Amino acid sequence: MIKVALTGEKDAIEMRKVYAGFVAEQIEAGSEIIALEADLMSSMAMDGVHKKYPEQVINCGIMEANVIGTAAGLSLTGRKPFVHTFTAFASRRCFDQLFMSLDYQRNNVKVIASDAGVTACHNGGTHMSFEDMGIVRGLANSIVLEVTDATMFKDILNQLIELEGFYWVRTIRKQAPTVYQAGSTFTIGKGNVLREGEDITLIANGIMVAEALEAARRLEREGVSAAVIDMFTLKPIDKMLVKNYAEKTGRIVTCENHSIHNGLGSAVAEVLVETCPVPMRRVGVKERYGQVGTQEFLQQEYGLTADEIVKAAKELL
Repeated sequence: MIKVALTGEKDAIEMRKVYAGFVAEQIEAGSEIIALEADLMSSMAMDGVHKKYPEQVINCGIMEANVIGTAAGLSLTGRKPFVHTFTAFASRRCFDQLFMSLDYQRNNVKVIASDAGVTACHNGGTHMSFEDMGIVRGLANSIVLEVTDATMFKDILNQLIELEGFYWVRTIRKQAPTVYQAGSTFTIGKGNVLREGEDITLIANGIMVAEALEAARRLEREGVSAAVIDMFTLKPIDKMLVKNYAEKTGRIVTCENHSIHNGLGSAVAEVLVETCPVPMRRVGVKERYGQVGTQEFLQQEYGLTADEIVKAAKELL
């Protein structure tokens, strides 16, 4: 059950601290969790957890392929490995290991990929991945998620400790715009309808959910009724929800902090062309690499804003 939060707020806790707190809680509860890092302990607020629990929090160094292989081996012993590194390194740098060691062998490993898209900010183009979700969703057995805020992240992590399989969780590291009230719970594979509408549907994930909600409010002031869906599970995508809102509103805009190719826009388009073809637009990164800058500047630079969503909606209307 979800409850939508008030607008304009930011989470009181950083996403990385949600993760570090979860790992510590699981260790203290006697879980078989083991957290693996690729020399990013301080970046993910894991220094203190590592110091307290050195046998269950392991820094494998800047060797992402080795981290994935180690996690796969640990899963075979009955442990519950959680791997964290930046999205760029968790996808591009170790794709063969994701395929061979995790997906192909059906190992039970959760990959937490942080600094999603433009939120890599001052790490710049080499660390700024716009293609990672597209890479991972192509694997046969992967479950691909992008968490929206701290409330969702905490709930999803608590589910993942009990679930079996290869899960990819894309997140930012710092504070996210608050979308959900504390106590909300989430069903993996099901999108969340945050706002009803009759004229157009905005389907978003990650940091773009807050932008889509703001775009819907602006459209409402102009007499346009826009539904907003948080499609936090990219794979398996909620096909029925996409189909139902395509039939209901007749127009779709997708909104993602990712390339428009092979991400949310592509996944939604695949559903529409097979079930209910309607006009759509894709708001996201278009044929570009990243660069250094503040998140606000980068969102403007790459068109990841409520303004851009409103513009795309008006083109369809």
